[in-house]
Amino acid sequence: MTLEEKVQQIGDTAKGVPRIGLPRYEWWSEALHGVSNVGQQGSKASFFDDVVPGATSFPMVILTAASFNETLWKTIGQVVSTEARAMHNVGHAGLSFWSPNINVVRDPRWGRALETPGEDPFVVGRYAANYVRGLQDVEGTENVTDLNSRPLKVAACCKHYAAYDVDNWLGVVRESFDARVREQDMIETFVKPFEMCVKEGDVTSVMCSYNRINGIPACADRRLLKDTIRGEWDLHGYIVSDCDSIEVMRDRHKWLNDDAEDAVSQALKAGLDLDCGSFYSDYGANAVTQGKVREADIDEALRNLYFVLMRLGFFDGSPKFDNLSKDHICSQDHINLAIQAAREGIVLLKNDNQTLPLDSQKIKTIAVVGPHANATDAMIGNYAGVPCRFTAPIDGFQQYGKVTYATGCQGVVCKNDTMIYPAVRAALNADASVIVAGLDLSIEAESLDREDLLLPGYQTELINQVATRSKGPVILVIMSAGGVDITFAKNHPNISAILWAGYPGEEGGHGIADVVFGAYNPGGRLPLTWHKNEYVDMLPMTSMPLRPIDSLGYPGRTYKFFNGSTVYPFGYGLSYTTFNYSLAATKRSLDIKLNKYQHCRQINYTDAAFQPSCAGVLIDDLESCDNQNVEFSVEVKNTGERDGSETILIYWSPPSEIRDAQIKELVAFNKVFVQAGQSAKVKFNLNACKSLRYVDYKGYSLLASGRHTIAVGDNILSFPLSINYEVSE
Repeated sequence: MTLEEKVQQIGDTAKGVPRIGLPRYEWWSEALHGVSNVGQQGSKASFFDDVVPGATSFPMVILTAASFNETLWKTIGQVVSTEARAMHNVGHAGLSFWSPNINVVRDPRWGRALETPGEDPFVVGRYAANYVRGLQDVEGTENVTDLNSRPLKVAACCKHYAAYDVDNWLGVVRESFDARVREQDMIETFVKPFEMCVKEGDVTSVMCSYNRINGIPACADRRLLKDTIRGEWDLHGYIVSDCDSIEVMRDRHKWLNDDAEDAVSQALKAGLDLDCGSFYSDYGANAVTQGKVREADIDEALRNLYFVLMRLGFFDGSPKFDNLSKDHICSQDHINLAIQAAREGIVLLKNDNQTLPLDSQKIKTIAVVGPHANATDAMIGNYAGVPCRFTAPIDGFQQYGKVTYATGCQGVVCKNDTMIYPAVRAALNADASVIVAGLDLSIEAESLDREDLLLPGYQTELINQVATRSKGPVILVIMSAGGVDITFAKNHPNISAILWAGYPGEEGGHGIADVVFGAYNPGGRLPLTWHKNEYVDMLPMTSMPLRPIDSLGYPGRTYKFFNGSTVYPFGYGLSYTTFNYSLAATKRSLDIKLNKYQHCRQINYTDAAFQPSCAGVLIDDLESCDNQNVEFSVEVKNTGERDGSETILIYWSPPSEIRDAQIKELVAFNKVFVQAGQSAKVKFNLNACKSLRYVDYKGYSLLASGRHTIAVGDNILSFPLSINYEVSE
């Protein structure tokens, strides 16, 4: 190819070279929770029409993450990639999908929480690895040794790298925001899920974000891109910009006062292979002729891109998937999985006097009211395509009784109280009332962060009036991504039960009704903390540190660093049955011998704490990491009368004497189904260097000596673990 031909292939619309038979390719497609029709305007790779009218739309990621079911996460990825391949076979989809979004939800106001797996970096990373494996893996080739030639079902992309979680808050927008981030937080929180996505998921692409990080645009930071993603993590694929990020570098960040050719050269040298936009195509050739970047850098980008297309079979075909057709899109099995995903993610937050599940033999009439009672589009959130069908809440409840419907509000914003009384009147005569309230994309979305954590408009008034006047039990269902301060409902004596349903996908109404009437026993857990509204008055969204800033009065962020009161904590969720735990730990100490060339490191302790002679050692310096494991088993007994699933959450707390250490950190989890009266034993094996890693304020990853704690759930059970160093002379 000539230079001019080359630069036309490194934008999201690769124009091809007819002269040598190189076809055109559109890189941008989305598959966040199903095949989407979001893409480049005028040349979308994935679209719907009479030939392919829709694809299965699963719950938004925040709800799927609440299932804490890694098998489900991977299975959804497999179904989405099957439908994507089937659409590709009839010319309706590309093969590269810029999903999933794996940014950690640092602040409860963030508008894109619905797209992500929540606030814990480990959960986010495990979701990423499983969903990506589901999208990409071709059965039988998962363990191919040459990963640059490993076949792909479709190509996934983990985004947005890194420290991206401010969209549009009080005039601060992502395109000009400079995230001032400590190295400690980068390693612990912002970068960790991406490392897991590349190393454990073998993702084929990482997307850099719009924002600057400590003054440098993410898409022009060689240390973040070439040195880390491709070098340290060994990416087998390409790095792509968020759309128009290079233009944003020039026009919004005004970084180094670069002109277009400067910005292009900076990005190419940093390791950015693909420009979602036109800057590479428009200015790449000039950047080379002006001597600002080498043509060899463009050649390297092309190699990274076309290796992926070859692994996808774009040029030679993929016979293994040739049989996939329209019959494999929106199949009943796929729709059933969407129902199951909604059921598994729903979280039971309150259930006074075991009001739920409702008995369909006794509850014959149901008032289903509220702005989401007849929700359809709201249930599939954003980055959604056209669903196979919708089952709204009122449709789901009609399977169990006679439904009386009243919206109670004119939309989610609920600007006045004029429609409340019809909802109250419906509740006056019903055996049970279900209020379906919450948020939607007009409140929390990409480019739209929240300013408070309250229900919009008159929704609170609607809920209170219906609860006060209802004839039968009242069940409140909240649709949202971020937490909502519903303390009033939590404490309301007439609201017997509360469910959180996220944005539950095309079959959301089916899933909600099945949980309310006991066809499914809820087992979901909150993937992020539900803060009280006063939390957002304590600190600006733009303050990036996760640890408290005592000098400014800023509290900590996420469950790892916030020790105040909440509406509902991370990991919270009830069941219709009860579980008892027992713990068997086989090892309660690790004694590690150091040779005379291994150095002990100082750790910042609290003032009165005893300081051991060897406070900690760099994990990279420990030769015996593979053998430093903590094995134990947890037995879960279902002591209730219903079968159910329980999520076992394993937390680690570092020695309490370490200053500014996390309160606790999730290091393992397992979802287990247990029949009534039966028990299940789950074994855990934690590698100390991976699971008990402490990152100090200098950015060093250490294994600290002293008394660590391993806890099951919210301190249901725990045991101490001592780490001791013996230094050889």
